[in-house]
This record gives sequence, structure tokens and C-alpha cells, in this order.
Amino acid sequence: MDFRFSEEQTALAESARAFLKEYSGPEQIRAAMQSETGYDKETWRQIAVELGWTSLHIPEAHGGLGLSQVDLAILLETMGETLLCAPFFSTVALAANGILEIADDAQKSEFLPPLADGSQTATLAFTESNGGWDAADIETTATPSGDEFILEGRKYGVVDGHSAERLLIVARAPNSVGEDGISTFMVSRDQSGVSSKALPTMDQTRRLSEVGLSGVRVSKQSVLGDVGNAWPGVRRTLDLAAIALAAEQVGGASRCLEMSVAYAKEREQFGRPIGSFQAVKHKCADMFVAVETARSALVYAACIADDGSDDLSTNASLAKAWCSEAYFRCASDTIQIHGGVGFTWEYDAHLHFKRARASESWLGDPAYHRERVARAIGL
Repeated sequence: MDFRFSEEQTALAESARAFLKEYSGPEQIRAAMQSETGYDKETWRQIAVELGWTSLHIPEAHGGLGLSQVDLAILLETMGETLLCAPFFSTVALAANGILEIADDAQKSEFLPPLADGSQTATLAFTESNGGWDAADIETTATPSGDEFILEGRKYGVVDGHSAERLLIVARAPNSVGEDGISTFMVSRDQSGVSSKALPTMDQTRRLSEVGLSGVRVSKQSVLGDVGNAWPGVRRTLDLAAIALAAEQVGGASRCLEMSVAYAKEREQFGRPIGSFQAVKHKCADMFVAVETARSALVYAACIADDGSDDLSTNASLAKAWCSEAYFRCASDTIQIHGGVGFTWEYDAHLHFKRARASESWLGDPAYHRERVARAIGL
């Protein structure tokens, strides 16, 4: 397994950083945070239509470029550096991956091209009021009614659920338990019985929403794949999403290190730069180690995802647990190095701190993922 990036991958990262430096800078982030949708529509058009990032890992047969999960991780890392406000993660890392893992060929041909060309946005609605990420935590029901299903339930923490045009709803058959009876439904957000609203959250750079389902009637054609057998695909989708989130976290941690070193060189105390003090040097050195080890865990997990190995869940959990802790540690140390100004509106340090804390628990916190690894190896 070769962990060196190719020339094309390096060029992808460089071009992405150049674009995001211009269109996802501090002013653009703050403007997007205060907007109704949580992102700038013109920037999203450029990302989807002009740059074609939304088509990156979608197969060529379905309108995409057919690149790898490693390529997607490289792109997401650059987005994590700048805290890009856009429905990219929800549409690409959640919805597109969910369709690829669960849907049949005909459904892929129907649902993937609009995501690839940026004409539609979508997201995955999984978590409920219990906040769990396992099959047993699904409480939303899909009751058969003739040639239809009736969806009843409420989803929480749905990324971009207030603005996405399509929702992948994970639900279970009445009276089913565990991994049995779970299906995934493609539902339009404006469909009768569907309600959505953005939730007040600590991290304003990523909008989470509540989605209500009250007597929502959907046809059998809206079921992705086989009725009642969606869990293996859903589990793999969540594992891929964990790797994608780990990529963002590595990017954020790297940016925190960069900001800290730059500030430590320019901020003077007692007539000398604070970076010359041993305590600050140690913090920066520890941050560097955290970033590099997190990136190693991320790249290995992304390679496993591309290889189709049975170890995907284990390595996705390892990456998510370690990258979550690395990002939060780096964000915390960045606040410490910046001192009081680190939590002021003008500096980005507090935005990374909030993103780090929010993403640490989203898709499962480190303790949850360590427990998954322990169970997988028989502990």
C-alpha cells in the first residue's frame, strides 16, 4: 500500500487551497454563518459546477469523475482548514455515499447525476433524540400500507436538513429490532408531512437541523435497495462519513498549528516573541505530533475504504477517535497560545475550537469508537 500522494492529488490539494483562500476566508465564513441557509449560493455554484468537486468520487457511469476516497479525503482536509460553509459534506460524504452503498443500479442512475452536477443537494437523516449511531438506536418507523410506506418519527442533528432538497431517511419496520427491518427512503424535503428547521448549535459553521416525519407517504420505488436489508450499506456509509469527518478534523488541526506558530512568532512579551518560551515551544511541538499522527490514521483508513477491506469499520473508528482528540487538543492549545484574543470574534481560533468540540461528538465520540474497536478485536 503506497501512502505517497500522486502529482495529481498534490495538484488537487493546491488548487483547492488557492480557491478556498479566496472564497472561504474569515469574512466569507462569517457572512455565511449569518445567512439563512448557512452558506453562500454563488460559492456553492462554483464548487459544484465550475470546479466539479461534487462529482469527485461518483463513478463516471453516473456523471462523476470516478476518483477515490483518498482523493475525497484530500479535498475535505483543505475544507477543514478553512471551515468551508457549504452543503458539500452532507451532499457528497453522506448522501452520495449512501446512494452508492445502498441503492441498486437504476436508482444510482436516477439519483447520483443531480448530485454530481450540483443541481441538487441532499443529506442523510439518521440520528434521533437518543443521539445513538447504532442500528438499535433507529426509532423512526416505516409502516407498509398497500403499495406505499408511512414514515413516522423525528430526526435530530441532520446536517443541512433545513436546506437539502432530498433526504435519505433511515427507518425500521414496526416491531423490528437491531439490524433487522431497516430501510432507507429517498424523500423530498418539500413533501407533505415533512418538516425541517435549523437548530441553534455551538458550531455556526455547520448547520444541524431537526426533521419531522408525520404520516409521510412514500412509494416502494423510494426505497433504496432491498426493503428491510439496508443496514450493511448504512453502516458502511457511516464509516465512510467518519473517515470524511476525520479528514476535516486533520485539516482543522493543521490550520490551528499554523495559526499558533504564526502568532507565537509575532506576539511579544517581556521584550521577546512568545514562541521563544519553552512552554509555548512544547505546545507547538505537541500539536505538530498530533497533526502528523492524525493524518497517518486518516490516510490509512481512506486507503482501506478504497481497497474494500473488511477492516473498514475498525479503521474508520480508529481514525475518527484519534482525529477528534487531535483536533480538539490543537484547537484548545491555539486558544491558550493566543490568550484572550483567541476567543474574540476577529480571530478564527474560537471558530476552530467550536468546530472541534462539535465534530468530536458528531458521528460518535472517541469513547464510542474505541468501544467499537474493542468489540471488533474481542476485548
